[in-house]
Amino acid sequence: MLDIVALVITLTALFSYLNHRYVGLPTTIGVMVIALALSLAMLGAHHLGWVYPERLAREVLGRIDFEEVLLQGMLSFLLFAGALHVNLDDLARQKWVILVLATAGVVTSTFLVGGLAWWLFGVLGLDLPIIWCLLFGALISPTDPIAVLGLLKTAGVPRTLETKITGESLFNDGIAVVVFLVLLGIAAGSHEVSAGGVALLLAEEALGGILFGLAIGYAAYSLLKRVDDYRVEVLITLALVMGGYALASRIHVSGPLAMVVAGLLIGNHGRLFGMSDHTREHLDTFWELIDEVLNATLFVLIGLEIIVLNLRGEYLVAGLAAIPAVLLARLVSVGLPIGLMRGTRTFSPNVVRVMTWGGLRGGVSVAMALALPPGAVRDALLTITYVVVVFSIVVQGLTIEWVAKTGADGPAPEA
Repeated sequence: MLDIVALVITLTALFSYLNHRYVGLPTTIGVMVIALALSLAMLGAHHLGWVYPERLAREVLGRIDFEEVLLQGMLSFLLFAGALHVNLDDLARQKWVILVLATAGVVTSTFLVGGLAWWLFGVLGLDLPIIWCLLFGALISPTDPIAVLGLLKTAGVPRTLETKITGESLFNDGIAVVVFLVLLGIAAGSHEVSAGGVALLLAEEALGGILFGLAIGYAAYSLLKRVDDYRVEVLITLALVMGGYALASRIHVSGPLAMVVAGLLIGNHGRLFGMSDHTREHLDTFWELIDEVLNATLFVLIGLEIIVLNLRGEYLVAGLAAIPAVLLARLVSVGLPIGLMRGTRTFSPNVVRVMTWGGLRGGVSVAMALALPPGAVRDALLTITYVVVVFSIVVQGLTIEWVAKTGADGPAPEA
């Protein structure tokens, strides 16, 4: 495992250098594009008779449990680091918009994508049961706008809109994982298919995760305010993330939601009342570095993952057909609640367009697809998910600045 970690980190550093020196794309997008190009080159070499590079890459990737690495490892760090730098006052002002988008929006997107996918796949001759199409809707619904937030800032997007996108992404990851686990349990026959059973599981995971996050966040804050040594305080936050996420899994509450809540508490209340300026500086530097390194590594793994996919023609066609379905579902799940709230709040004219196009899909979707039970259905949904994710990161990620600037002149003041 140490050799594999060393290899992945080395590739990430090399790809980051090549992107910075020669390509010039945003880091996360650039390293994924380079990794994807390398993977396609190895697949092409295999078809030309040079099989060793592709075989070696497949062997190495086969030893990496992507789902375990992301959902039980990277995700806790990424969500905590993201929440750590979100201003709670800004978030509170947008709380109802974020709450609706991260809950009703995720559920709406799940059922819209699932229904459209069931119809589209049937037309294409890829007959999948409706429950598996709903699972695809659940795993493809969470957004991952980390790669695009820097572009939104340079595009002059209002701070309120940036807060909406950030807040939604932090919370809808946790909600979508819960919805996915519920549907997966139903598909596998391990959960009773009843409104009460589903509601109980959602309450245990989601509400339990929020309460658990508050508890461990407050416990860490209590320790932080009693010491003034940045080395000890950084270690406390590191223990909060690693120990807290592991314990959340043990007691069956949502680890992602717990990390978001704990990160918000430490990043706001803890930052103001539990740390010196010196500690804040070191803590911010540490978690920003963790965030950047893990994000770059994650996107390299996404780019390399194509080597182990089943690239059957009908799966690739279904993936391409799913792209407009996912975007349409995103448009409805964002546009409908915002449209209903326009009577009580003022939004900038391009808020729906930016949030629709800026709703990038990423590693969480791929990890959840890998969590599906082995079989032909998993192979199909994994390839379809990968096609949607690559389109989302590369095409949407590289054009979101243009979309944000189009029609952005003279925006209405936002609530």
